[in-house]
Amino acid sequence: MLPDKPPFPKNLKRVGLYLHVPFCKNLCPFCPYNRIEYDDALFKQYEQAVHEEIELYSPHLKGREFVSLYIGGGTPTVNLPGLVRIINHLRQNFSLTCDICIELHPSNMDSDCLVSLKNAGVTMLSIGAESTSDRNLKNIGRNHDGKTALDSLRRAIKTGFDSVNCDLMFALPGQTLEEWGEDIRAVIKEGADQISTYPLFSFPYSDLGQSQKIRNIKRPDSKMVRSMLNITNTSSIESGYHRCAVWSWLKPAKKKFSSITRHHYVGFGPSAASMTGSHFYVNTFDVRSYAASLPNERPIALSMPVTRRLEMAYWLYWRVYELKVYQDDFRDLFGEGTSLDSAFSHIIKPFQLAGMIERKNRGYHITEMGSYWIHRLQNEYSLNYINRLWGSCRRTPWPEKVCL
Repeated sequence: MLPDKPPFPKNLKRVGLYLHVPFCKNLCPFCPYNRIEYDDALFKQYEQAVHEEIELYSPHLKGREFVSLYIGGGTPTVNLPGLVRIINHLRQNFSLTCDICIELHPSNMDSDCLVSLKNAGVTMLSIGAESTSDRNLKNIGRNHDGKTALDSLRRAIKTGFDSVNCDLMFALPGQTLEEWGEDIRAVIKEGADQISTYPLFSFPYSDLGQSQKIRNIKRPDSKMVRSMLNITNTSSIESGYHRCAVWSWLKPAKKKFSSITRHHYVGFGPSAASMTGSHFYVNTFDVRSYAASLPNERPIALSMPVTRRLEMAYWLYWRVYELKVYQDDFRDLFGEGTSLDSAFSHIIKPFQLAGMIERKNRGYHITEMGSYWIHRLQNEYSLNYINRLWGSCRRTPWPEKVCL
């Protein structure tokens, strides 16, 4: 990826929007994402710049079909009035009628906050509970306890959003299988619409990685990962959930919460990425540099041209993540005459022979065995991609280049 300025997006189909809010009151040491300690004056600069970035994109995105607005962080609600102003700006400029999805921290989502978000048009939540065990939460540097995590989930469900996802982390230092089973059962008992599970990663550039002086990426133990995933799958299926993605389980008839499966999307805010079909690019991570670029130019730090073949591969990667790959969806996006089998049979057939993929309903479904191995492969992708790109972008606002 190079510091080139790609053209503004055009002719996008079914566009997703993303907003990154990089501020947190408590910086979790394990978190690899772009975040900074909250400062009121800096947030004002950030908010003004986001409004300016929205205006830059408005002439190029009006009239598009928007499938969702996703808001991540950081802790998006760390300044609730500012967040609501940005949501309203996006809704008005792009006439949004789509789902609005947001990540929440249990310590920054009281009842008034939840009502304000619902009134602002938010339809789906994801709560970063991470664990219900006080000991495990303390070990990973979270500033909430298990009771707060469950209380936040209970209040969110009561407020009446279309779907409430609960994030849980496994393979934590010293975490037992019994504790993991208790986490899963606790959020199921509270009535979470969706459960998403993630192993703990230790990135060399993260606070945790630096404190442990990690030279190489530390991967969770394979045997423990498999055992904990088996507990998750068994408990969820027995409670009436179905597996809706490699990492997630969902109640029937509920909307699926997902942050990363839109094909075309445009991002706003520091470190926000965009995928326009012709290019993939990412904004500078530094809040002050981001604000200084606007309103004169887009704050893009790095950009990469995307060939048609690479775009197809990108699409396939995330459809596999969702466990279902359909020929009709492929043709709808890439045009009549395109064939999923012709494009990717050399990739699909070996996985079929290995029992990881099966042909079904004019496409392919990922089997249970395939789900585990795809989970492991995506861990490798996340570790390598995030470590190279995000590590470089966190070190300098305007990297010369990054080799992925």
